[in-house]
Amino acid sequence: MGKQTASVKLWIVGSIGIDDIKTRDADRKNLLGGSVPYSSVAASFFARTGAVGVVGSDFPAAFERRWQGFGIDLSGVQHQVGDTFRWACAYDDNMIERTTLKTELGVFASFMPELPTAYRAAPFVLLGNIQPDLQLHVLKQAEGAKFVALDTMNLWIEIARPALLKVIRRVDLLTINDGEARQLTGKWNLRACAEAILKLGPRYVVIKKGEHGALCFSKTGVFIVPAYPVRKLADPTGAGDSYAGTFMGYLARAGRVTDGVLREALVHASALASFGVEGFSLERFQKLSPAEIRSRVSELKRMMKV
Repeated sequence: MGKQTASVKLWIVGSIGIDDIKTRDADRKNLLGGSVPYSSVAASFFARTGAVGVVGSDFPAAFERRWQGFGIDLSGVQHQVGDTFRWACAYDDNMIERTTLKTELGVFASFMPELPTAYRAAPFVLLGNIQPDLQLHVLKQAEGAKFVALDTMNLWIEIARPALLKVIRRVDLLTINDGEARQLTGKWNLRACAEAILKLGPRYVVIKKGEHGALCFSKTGVFIVPAYPVRKLADPTGAGDSYAGTFMGYLARAGRVTDGVLREALVHASALASFGVEGFSLERFQKLSPAEIRSRVSELKRMMKV
């Protein structure tokens, strides 16, 4: 994909796909999806971001143009002969539970991430949800990394725990949902889960609770951020990726990690993720203005004020 020259402060590795999404109100086909598009676009509102992933020969040029329109560096995206990763799902009426209808890995099955030289000095890294062995492989190339965040899923906890634990020991922050936190630790109470995870190596753990917000744990305390209550929920796909991307983008813009900066990053992450679910794929982000972001962040802070 097209190369760009501005310095990358954050790079994100993960999946790039073409999605079919069915909800109670719509049935949409051939949408740009995957963890990297959602997270990199959200991050791009705050910092120069690079994408690392793989697409096939069927990846639409229009998707590339749309993605580059956010100013994201795509020099880390590989082109391979074959089909792009494809995924389809149908959401239940509650828009929480979903059924996977199709998973076709295509070129993603043989993906081996390699960092462009320009990415290797970037201080901030988001390891998206891919096999732990691949996360380790690409992390070894991150020569300038100062703060690394990790996302994972129940599948890797189940089938690749030893490799996952190796990655967890090398990162600064783990983001995980409440069910995965319980699966990883064997504990039920979320504070006990977080304390067990912190002992594995990370300085911070963010436990996501979907529509109920998120909790950020460290050795110094706990910070709770509610989810913004949206009026219109079109498609929740990618909300967690948008959340993680915003969080890391905000830290990259700040250039430092303190408790105060982390709290601001979490509030901004909740606000940005709420915009994403108001449309399908990246549609809402394409229309999003800095003024709207500031307004929603302020509104969320007012909701949190006691």
